[in-house]
Parts: sequence; structure tokens; C-alpha cells
Amino acid sequence: MNAIAVKNSVTLDTLYEINETSEEQVKAIYDRAREEFKNLKKTTTKERVAELKKVRDEIFENREIIVEKVVQETGKSRTDAVVSEVMGVLDYADWIISNTPKILADKKVSTPISLMGKKSKIFHEALGPVLIIAPWNYPFNIAMVGIFTALAAGNTVVFKPSEVTPLKGLIEAMMKASPLLQRCVTVVYGSGSTAQKLIDQRPAKIFFTGSARTGKKILSQAANYLIPVELELGGKDQMVVFDDVNIARTVAGCLWGAMTNAGQSCTSVERVYVQQGIYQAFVSKLKEETAKLVLNAGDEGDADIGGITASFQLDIIRKQVDEAKESGADIIVGGELLSDDMPFYMPTIIEHASTDMTVVSDETFGPVITISPFNGEQEVIDVSNNTEFGLSASVWSKDLKRAERVARALEVGAVSINNVMLTEGNPALPFGGTKQSGFGRIKGAEGLLGMTQSKAILVDKQSAKIEANWYPYTRAKYKLFGQFIEALFGKGLQKWIKFAISGIKLESESQKPRG
Repeated sequence: MNAIAVKNSVTLDTLYEINETSEEQVKAIYDRAREEFKNLKKTTTKERVAELKKVRDEIFENREIIVEKVVQETGKSRTDAVVSEVMGVLDYADWIISNTPKILADKKVSTPISLMGKKSKIFHEALGPVLIIAPWNYPFNIAMVGIFTALAAGNTVVFKPSEVTPLKGLIEAMMKASPLLQRCVTVVYGSGSTAQKLIDQRPAKIFFTGSARTGKKILSQAANYLIPVELELGGKDQMVVFDDVNIARTVAGCLWGAMTNAGQSCTSVERVYVQQGIYQAFVSKLKEETAKLVLNAGDEGDADIGGITASFQLDIIRKQVDEAKESGADIIVGGELLSDDMPFYMPTIIEHASTDMTVVSDETFGPVITISPFNGEQEVIDVSNNTEFGLSASVWSKDLKRAERVARALEVGAVSINNVMLTEGNPALPFGGTKQSGFGRIKGAEGLLGMTQSKAILVDKQSAKIEANWYPYTRAKYKLFGQFIEALFGKGLQKWIKFAISGIKLESESQKPRG
């Protein structure tokens, strides 16, 4: 079995090796997951969140260990790692622990008057072993958010990390804080071929985060087994800036939104549209502030931007920028590596890029933005919606009515107004996209409910009464049904009197046996 070398993304030194998982191992993993699911189903939400609290506390106590391992494998700056990978997970953990019992509680719903005397409820039940496939850009955050959500809902988890940043042993170490939940989570290492084996074992549901290309392959394979799938895919997020903003603050937001994690986020700002009246001033300030950014990895918290995690991603970034330059775009900042022997791509700003260039049409996933002027509101809505992607966006304006109007018009799953990449910072908000950015939601009540299946319950009393819609059907009953429908759904002040009379007659007729 071929070994896969996991490397320090900056020095390229081999940290350790992982192996593909065999079909026999995968089958055994699912057998255990299904057995553990039987046990987990017997627990209450209160019991599960108490166990999740133990794991949450373990993450808190070991946060520096987590940061160190994440930095080693991803090349992130240290502050990027602590904010996105640790703080983000703890924040979500606290939310899911506090809100799961309420969200998953049995819910009473209304029952129509035609079913008088009956009660209706909805139960939210766990699915079974769910398969979570995570990407390499936020290896701890995306892993733990998915795992916490699945366990809170009562599912067991088969988790496959990226072979680029698998964080071998880290998630297992955190789960040891709860022996119950530790048995319910299995981390499976390997490449895409291992993921295919995991799907062939027919998990109850698949949650995938990654590229659109891989997402389509997973969806196609899952369709053969009718496995439900939720996909969080790529983005080409737009930032719309009107001319009434504070330029300094908006530039600061733009810079962070585009360059955090070296732009290796599905919700990174990639396209910036600035209203004509402040365009030149905005670009000038953006260039000035970009020049101050510090690139480094293995830092002590004093670097802004780390390295590009995967060599193939660096190739994509370089190819897009070089193609744009050759096609007539202007690279006004950056556009090259910091040095030839290190994977640090300079923060890059591109003007005069057209929609036929891949740097505008395709996800870049690097510290690169295109910037363009616009005149009017409808113009910028049309141009920013002119993309296959629809993950998230931001709108900047002092006029909040205008900002909300534009937010509604943008074809995306989330919009931050006068801030950037912040919808995913609130665990109560659902996260997911539209169009080629996928479907389904994680986080928020929607995300938790997505890890369950709803069961409709209608409760009637035990009695000798025969229902009106049961047999026998008679001409008299047919006539009474007509009167009942006319009273129930008709108009007029006398409808409820007619409804009561027709209902009594219909019920009386229904108790008569067939002659």
C-alpha cells in the first residue's frame, strides 16, 4: 500500500506518512459505526451535550498544541490559526451545547379544525453513521464543526480529512475526553480513492466541503445509492463598495477579507467593485495598506499572512495571475512569489480584468483580488451576479436601506453588511451557498436539523368512533361531505354555523354500519 507523505507546507520537510485505507478496513469501520449508533440513539440530547462539553474543554486546554500542529501542516500565520481554527471552534461548540436541546426538542404544531380532537408533533431523529469529508484549508475548524453537529444530533461519524493536512492523531486526542463520543468518531486517512470506498459503504448522509469538481464526483457516486449529500463548494465572493463609506475602514476590511489565511478560504474576497466617485482614492489607500502586510510562517503571532498550503494551489494562483497579465490586465500590486524557494505569494491587486479571464471567472483561492469601478446600483448587482458561484458577499454603505436592498439582490447564501466574512462568525447563522457553490447548510438551527430526519406524529384518542373519511362510502355521506367542504372553505358570516351543523351530521352518518 503506497504511503502518502504529509509535509510541512513551508519547509517541505516530511512530518509523517499516512496510508490509504483498504476496503476491508472501511467495511469494519462502518460496522462499528452502525453498532455505536444503536447505543448513541439511546442517549438524550442533554446527555450528549454534556459529553460534548468535555471535548470542548479539552480543545480549550490544548489550544496551543492545536495551533502548533495546524501551523506546521498548513503554513498559516499563527494568529490566523488561533482565530479561525481554535476560537472559531470554541465559539461554535458553546453555541451547539447551549442550543441543541431546544432545537431538537419534540415540536408541537397546529392541527386543522377538520381534525379536531387530534394533536400533531414533529420528532427530530438522528440519521445514522454520517460521512464528513473535509478540505485542507481549515483542517481543524471544519472537522470539529461537522463532528460536533453530527454528534449533537445523535449520529456517529466517519471523518475523512484531506491527505494534505490530515492533522494525524489530533482529533482522536481531543475526542478522548469523552469515551462515549470517542467510540462514535472514526478518523479515516487516505486520498480520494479512500473517500470513494467510504461512499460505497452507504453512509446515512455525506457532508462535503471542497472544490466544485470533487463535489460533482461525490454527488454522482452518491446518487447510485440515493445517499443524501450536502455540498459546501467554492466561491468567488464579491465586495460591493458604495461611495458613502469610510474609506480607511473599508479598505482595512477588504484587505483582511481578501488576504486572511493567504486567501485560502472559500469566502475570501476575490472580486471588489467600488463606486466611481471614490474608486481612485480607494485603490490608492488599498495599495498603501497592502505594502505594510508582513508575510511569514512559524511566527510568534506577528505575521499577517502565511504560506500557500498546497503546491498545486500555488500553481493555480500563478497561472491565473500570469494569464491575466498576458491578456491585458494590470497587476498594480504583487503578482509574484516573495522568494523562489518559499511558498509565499505576494498580496496581489489586479485592475482591468475581464470576465473571460480565469482570475475573474474561476475561484483563485489565494491572496489575489480584482478591483473594478461601477456607477449605479443595478449595474453592480448585475456584474457581481455574473458568476457561476454564489457563496457569500459583502456590501458596504452608510445607507443601510440600500445595503439591505443590494444584499437581497445578490445571488449568494450569505451577505455581510459593512463587514466581511462575518456571517460565518455567528454560529447561529446557517452557512452555505447557491449555484456552483453547492447546497445545504451547516451551522445554525438549519445545520443541526440537516443532521436529522423529521418524523411527523399525529396523536388521536382511543375510542369507538369511526372517522368520517373511513368506509363505508355512501350517497348520504358524499352529500354531507359536499356541505362540509362548502362550509369549511367557503365565505360568509354563517360559515362556522354551517360547518358545525354539517360536521355533526357527517360524524353521525359515519357511525352507521353499512346496511
